[in-house]
Formats: sequence, structure tokens, C-alpha cells
Amino acid sequence: MHTLRVKTTRRTQLVNVTAQVEQVVAKSRVASGICYVYVPHTTAAIMINECADPDVACDLEGAFDRLIPFEGPYRHAEGNSDSHMKSVLVGASQSIFVADGKLRLGRWQGIFFCEFDGPRDRRLEVKVIPEQS
Repeated sequence: MHTLRVKTTRRTQLVNVTAQVEQVVAKSRVASGICYVYVPHTTAAIMINECADPDVACDLEGAFDRLIPFEGPYRHAEGNSDSHMKSVLVGASQSIFVADGKLRLGRWQGIFFCEFDGPRDRRLEVKVIPEQS
């Protein structure tokens, strides 16, 4: 398992981590298998979506904030209930196939760390498992 560090600068922010995850896969020397990406935080998430146009990530950030606003009414007294809800919607993990030593992402797909309670220093866990023959 490999731990990546992600530093965010805004409360809601999608950070493209595709290149960092690709480096972990390359270093693993796994030719065929699966790559698990996991976020061990309750106010962050991981998603796969378009990475060719940065406006898509920007639009998604805005959509999350409109769907689940910062101010409630919420009962959770810590002031980040919206962040917990957003992370539940997106999810804490993704699984990506590995073939020929590379992630099998679609042409326009990238991996995004989703910050919903930033700015923060975060962790992203990556594990590459070889295919069993």
C-alpha cells in the first residue's frame, strides 16, 4: 500500500490525482490486476470523471455546494455536516483495472480527490493487487 498526500486550498475542491496514482501503479510493476484508491476521511471522497476540461471539476464543485449547502439546518454541531453528506454521495473508494502496467481509464477519465471540508492536508491510500493466475 502507498500513501499519497493531498493538500487542498479551498473548502470544496476537486484535485486531479491521476498522475500520482499512475506513478504508484508503475512503481508496483503489476502488469495486470486492480488498483484500489481509498480516502480515509469522513469529509472527503474519491471520484472518476472527465479530466480533459478543468471546467468540469469546477462545475462539479459548484453543483455539490448548491445541492448540499454549507448552512443547514443541521444537527451536527461541528459545522461540517454538508461535508459529510457530500462525501457519502461520492464515496470513499474507487477500483480501477490495471492492464499492461497501466490504469484502464477511459480516454477522458481522471481520478479526483474530492475535498469537502478544506483547506486541509489529506491522505489518499493506493493499493495495487496483481491478477491471480
